[in-house]
Amino acid sequence: MTTIEQAFNEIKRGTVDILLEEELLERLREGKPLRIKLGFDPTAPDIHLGHTVLINKLRQFQQLGHKVLFLVGDFTAMIGDPSGKSATRPPLTREQVLANAKTYQDQIFKILDPEKTTVMFNSSWMGKLSAEDLIRLAATHTVARMLERDDFNKRYSNNSPIAIHEFLYPLLQGYDSVAMEADIELGGTDQRFNLLMGRELQKHYGQKPQIVITMPLLEGLDGVNKMSKSLGNYIGITEPPLEIIRKILRIDDHLMWRYYELLSFKSFLDIESLRNQVRAGADPCEVKRELAIEISERFHGKEKTDEAVGIIDQSRKLRNASGKEQINQILEASKNQEHILHPKEGALSVWIAHALLELKWVKSSSEALNKLKEGAIYLDGEQVQDKNFQIPVGEDPHLIKFKDRIARIKILSP
Repeated sequence: MTTIEQAFNEIKRGTVDILLEEELLERLREGKPLRIKLGFDPTAPDIHLGHTVLINKLRQFQQLGHKVLFLVGDFTAMIGDPSGKSATRPPLTREQVLANAKTYQDQIFKILDPEKTTVMFNSSWMGKLSAEDLIRLAATHTVARMLERDDFNKRYSNNSPIAIHEFLYPLLQGYDSVAMEADIELGGTDQRFNLLMGRELQKHYGQKPQIVITMPLLEGLDGVNKMSKSLGNYIGITEPPLEIIRKILRIDDHLMWRYYELLSFKSFLDIESLRNQVRAGADPCEVKRELAIEISERFHGKEKTDEAVGIIDQSRKLRNASGKEQINQILEASKNQEHILHPKEGALSVWIAHALLELKWVKSSSEALNKLKEGAIYLDGEQVQDKNFQIPVGEDPHLIKFKDRIARIKILSP
């Protein structure tokens, strides 16, 4: 049986702030299921691993027996959260928001138990607010209070425009907590102002103020900036297993432990055991591989993950193959031989789609492009999906793979 202290320590794992810890302990001791709020504005269709830091924490609360309230901010998404933004965000259309919201619901249940999750849309209460209601809500806070928020303050100091509707966003997010009667709200560190706004508004409306828990912003693949699609340093949870695994295997060894802490479902003791193994001389790549497999299986299942791991292992063997005899054994087993390909007159490379045609592995360029899009083509152990990829002229052979076919090719000048 989980004690109050054990539950508290599990909740605290990976957090930046709990405001206030004493209040959280007090409510846990009451023994009643708490209402845990996490909101996402569906401003983009895909969820990446950075988002799952919060969803994983929500899962912990769910496992501890609390009520999980996943809020889809379909109303607030049309305003756009100004947090961390140096300019006014363009509003989304209702159609864009609803399409994105549908994909969010499909994706969160890869982590959360759908039977124990209540999905809510803030348009269900925001849409009922009259102009008078909005004015009364706006009257609860001053412009000076809003300018205490770091991003607003910087924009004001730099004479950058701040639209009036942006001031409404923190108020509306806070009002969500009132409508949902939240006991706890989760958010990233960049959401601190908005989360505290929920506490203030609950007090104003006569409710017990919510506890605020902030989680760190997960660094992206570059190990510096927060994970973001716009920066291209992200791992999307809908990406193919092969892509997820390859990306995790490429992260810095130091960053691996950050990912373990915030993304893995392993216990503290298990993670510390892995650290000790690496300190004792274990290969960090193998520990990283264990994390990659865990993440891939979470979103794609064991069968598809095993298939991806098999491809990676086979690619590794091909890359590590040294000596003509070993390569020829691979080629002989695949009933393929070496092929010499020549680029068009004056060119220094061969389009990969033309190489597939020359090998008679596809019947047309369009079929080749489809196979590339599907991620079925590998060159020297690396997946190739770029439809414009060119294989350069050179004496060194390349190993090209498609399904169970493997061939060695050379691209020589005409």
